[in-house]
Amino acid sequence: MDKPYGLLAELTYACPLQCGYCSNPLQLDEYRDELSTEEWKRVFTEAAGLGVLQLHLSGGEPLQRHDIVDLVQSGSGLGLYTNLITSGLGLSTRRAKQLRDAGLDHVQLSIQADEQAASDHIAGTVSFERKQVAARLVKELGWPLTLNVVLHRQNIDSIGGIIAMAEAMEADRVELANTQYAGWAGPNQPELLPTQEQLDRAEVVVSGARDRLGDRMEIIYVIPDYYSKYPKPCMDGWASRQFTVVPNGEALPCPAAHELARGLGLPPANVRDHSLEWIWEESPLFQQYRGDAWMPDPCRSCDRKEIDFGGCRCQAFALTGDAAKTDPVCHLSPDHGLVEAAVAAANHPLRPAPGPLIPRARLGRTNRTGVKASRGIPVAISSTVLKDT
Repeated sequence: MDKPYGLLAELTYACPLQCGYCSNPLQLDEYRDELSTEEWKRVFTEAAGLGVLQLHLSGGEPLQRHDIVDLVQSGSGLGLYTNLITSGLGLSTRRAKQLRDAGLDHVQLSIQADEQAASDHIAGTVSFERKQVAARLVKELGWPLTLNVVLHRQNIDSIGGIIAMAEAMEADRVELANTQYAGWAGPNQPELLPTQEQLDRAEVVVSGARDRLGDRMEIIYVIPDYYSKYPKPCMDGWASRQFTVVPNGEALPCPAAHELARGLGLPPANVRDHSLEWIWEESPLFQQYRGDAWMPDPCRSCDRKEIDFGGCRCQAFALTGDAAKTDPVCHLSPDHGLVEAAVAAANHPLRPAPGPLIPRARLGRTNRTGVKASRGIPVAISSTVLKDT
């Protein structure tokens, strides 16, 4: 069995943004009872003991945790490469310097579009200018900067402007990933799925930018699963190299597995009840789709089963109700018609103009003492500074 190299620590689901493609679960109230500072530190220690090398601190908005500096310092002290995945809201000059001194290695900053009106509209709150300030602060303090932009029907036509914005921010890397239809993007799929024409235009823009920029800025571009012939090798296989711990301590084989884990009816793998070693090596949830014994045909007899591992279990569950089925994205799947129908609707000449998105809910949270904490309202930002996941 491989050892994990990456831990995604979703510290809180509180967030000042309301993005309609957020990968966080729909039932946010179930995650109010967050792990304490000491519980997270124990998780990091156990993760390092398992062989984890990378610690990704995410949410929600991880800066909503008042102990974020202590948590970074804990991970860094264990020799983990620490990466903050943030909207930038709450990253004051003072807080940024504290994080740098605590040993933070890298910052991934989300932004929703290249123009203020569009970005603020998609984010559901005024945030564009503060994100710009945050990007400047990250570079001033010497961190590598990755810019995350989730692409979809309502912003993909601005991909050229988005790349130009990333250049102006002096980003080292820009991730242009089309929406995956989990979490809040599931019910918003009709308003988010782009057309083939939009994707074709975007591919030309990305190709030209890569040729022009060379190695000055790495550009990662990911098309929607729905337009692929074969599924992506989700997470390098179920519980193979990475795992996620969510705010209430549940451990998941992938960041989108909240609903699937409940749908399987298996006992939850919670770090409050078990060690990470037991969860990784023995928990029923993590064992469920390892290897290929679980695979039905056509996966079982397919020569790609060691390449894409049957595709995304969460996507199979979301679309068919059965996580063991072949990912419907695959053109060989018996359920591929579900994806074909969505793509046909997206490309229909009479498709209505984009409508409003169902906004991600705001969330208050309860700490381990039962005291109500932040309700996800944007914190005050210094006028001199700046995930949505």
